Amino acid sequence: MTRLSIVINQDRCIGCQTCANACKMENNVPMGMLWNRVITVGTDVIDGAVGTYPNLTREYLPMACQHCDNPPCQAVCPVGATYTDDVGRVLIDYDICIGCRICMAACPYNARVFNWEEPVRDPDFNYGHKDVPVRPRGVTEKCTLCKERTDEDKEPMCVTCCPTKARTFGDLDDPASAVSALIREKNAYQLLPERGTTPKTHYFK
Repeated sequence: MTRLSIVINQDRCIGCQTCANACKMENNVPMGMLWNRVITVGTDVIDGAVGTYPNLTREYLPMACQHCDNPPCQAVCPVGATYTDDVGRVLIDYDICIGCRICMAACPYNARVFNWEEPVRDPDFNYGHKDVPVRPRGVTEKCTLCKERTDEDKEPMCVTCCPTKARTFGDLDDPASAVSALIREKNAYQLLPERGTTPKTHYFK
């Protein structure tokens, strides 16, 4: 089997938002929406800091769909629009999605966005990979691990564009893969393990 995964080195993440913008451009994400975010831990703003000057610290947490092995979003979808494919990507069939947003409520990682209005793009045309579906108003959407790229045996665009090489992409089910080696050697962790979702995304510092 194959289970595609991203492992993220938080010590290398500099909060530059390149991953968020590369994802946005590759996947034709409309204005006002992001599939991929970089959170500044302990603050409610981008590039905030924790502590009192001059004793300040800053830690970044890249966040997107965790492509869980036990995805709660899939379990609650009343029409089967959310599904897991044969390489472990959790995806949405936009033709089936009815926009009920139950999946958004079920996701503990706040990893989905919703098209409340007709999508607006600047510049005023579709961009990114030619095979990325154009999502209409009234559906949920999220990271797909750049399905169109990874189907071509390429890395997700966030991995390719990260200037500090904080992201590693590969197959969790291959013990010789780079992601498997990092998880073993760096004691990588998953977010909210107590929720039982078993994310495929792993982090280490």
